[in-house]
Amino acid sequence: MTHKHQIVICGAGITGVSAAYYLAKAGAKDILLVDERAPLTLTSDRSTECYRNWWPDADLLGLMNRSIDLMEELADESGNVFRMNRRGYLYVTADENKIPELKERSSRTSQLGAGPLRVHSFDGSYQPAPAEGFRHQPLGADLLLGNELIRKHFPYLTGKAVAALHVRRAGWLSAQQMGMYLLETAKKFGVRFEAERVESVNISSGRVKGIKLSSGEQIECPIFVNAAGPYLKQVGQMLGLDLPVYTELHLKVAFKDALGVVGRDAPLLIWDDEQSLPWADDEREALVSDAETKWLTEPFPAGAHTRPEGAGESQTILMLWEYKTRAMEPVFPPPLDNQYPEIAMRGMSSMLPGLKNYFRKMPKPQLDGGYYTKTRENRLLAGPLPMEGAYVIGAVSGYGIMSACAAGELLAAHIIGKKLPSYADAFSLSRYDDPEYRKQLESWSESGQL
Repeated sequence: MTHKHQIVICGAGITGVSAAYYLAKAGAKDILLVDERAPLTLTSDRSTECYRNWWPDADLLGLMNRSIDLMEELADESGNVFRMNRRGYLYVTADENKIPELKERSSRTSQLGAGPLRVHSFDGSYQPAPAEGFRHQPLGADLLLGNELIRKHFPYLTGKAVAALHVRRAGWLSAQQMGMYLLETAKKFGVRFEAERVESVNISSGRVKGIKLSSGEQIECPIFVNAAGPYLKQVGQMLGLDLPVYTELHLKVAFKDALGVVGRDAPLLIWDDEQSLPWADDEREALVSDAETKWLTEPFPAGAHTRPEGAGESQTILMLWEYKTRAMEPVFPPPLDNQYPEIAMRGMSSMLPGLKNYFRKMPKPQLDGGYYTKTRENRLLAGPLPMEGAYVIGAVSGYGIMSACAAGELLAAHIIGKKLPSYADAFSLSRYDDPEYRKQLESWSESGQL
């Protein structure tokens, strides 16, 4: 059986759903969203659900500012059904030597368009963030210097903290609720969803003609969008393309913080220092003596982070720390690491010493994970592919929730032929055709320019 649709989007994660919404909102008709799984269930519900506009890349920062604008519009029109807040991100260090670098780095990001940088060495003009809502809050960031000032506002932090950067146009939301709001609204605009797997893409004379589903159904379509999330590369191969992306496994753990170590009104808390895990002397001796566990006594990277989850009487906290890069092909369900909960807890205790009270008897963890799909430089893909009628949206790494709205809007502009924003070229696949850009890639670090 053969059907016809104007646009087929492969993948109903947050990027595919956003693309469908913004295409339909812009007036596109006859859109079919295809995914073998239920919408928003593969990786879109595995994140910290956070957002920020604090990026050292001018193009990505521009896209994020636009995306946050769009999310705020959605929150206003929906009555904030997805509980968007502006608690911010708080980067904390105990290293006095890092303060000049932190100031300089923050000043550069501020000048790119993230908002003003305010430095506070005594209590006065600093304005803490409210727990709920996102309106009427300052932009930019506040740099708090000195432990007394930091602990006045964040008393649960370590007495060793010497500086804390509070990024203000940042916070979190319910990604599932935002995604479902986009999807349900898109359906009202006429978007259809079909629970099927795309088996192949029919290309003739350099342009898309249609697709074949696992059911055997053939769909004629002049426009095909690869929004396949962690399967972006595999779906790209159906088009005869080797997209420059790869996937990393990232884990997340939730604990019940019965002792109330993390303030329930806290922002996203990020420990910005490298560290060694705290072990008792006998534990450390045992770990060092075994070649398979010795690594647990060696230096770990910065970046352990946590936040409170849930409202009302909730005691849940989320913890994430990518102390080990796990580049791999996507497998579902993803492999989990049973050591992760204890390592994350011990790492977070450097910033939140009250967590040490859990070392003797760890609260029962809830561990899950998903995949970051990334390009070498950690910039997303949103735009046309080399054959006529084919497009891509994805490689949103660990920032899919926060970038989805602007990425969907950008893709819709490409397809419909609307004026493109200034940052469009930075996220097009054609950027790799530029020899200067390819040369620039080699100077970026392992994690890209972010």
